[in-house]
Amino acid sequence: MRNDYLNEALKVVEDPNLLVNLVSRRVKQLRRGGRPLIESLEKLSLEDMALREIYEGKITWEMPDEHTAAVSST
Repeated sequence: MRNDYLNEALKVVEDPNLLVNLVSRRVKQLRRGGRPLIESLEKLSLEDMALREIYEGKITWEMPDEHTAAVSST
């Protein structure tokens, strides 16, 4: 994994745990035949491709709202 890509992605996704989860899910999609959302002249690992997609704004995510994520007990 390229350190410069990781640092750029951490500027977009400040939580390292969330970044790991996003990269992991995207790598699984790419392994299963998902098409890359970026073009590159160099051969990138799937992890680097996912990081670039994140910091270039090709991948979006949503954090669940606390009220909808909480289980209500009524």
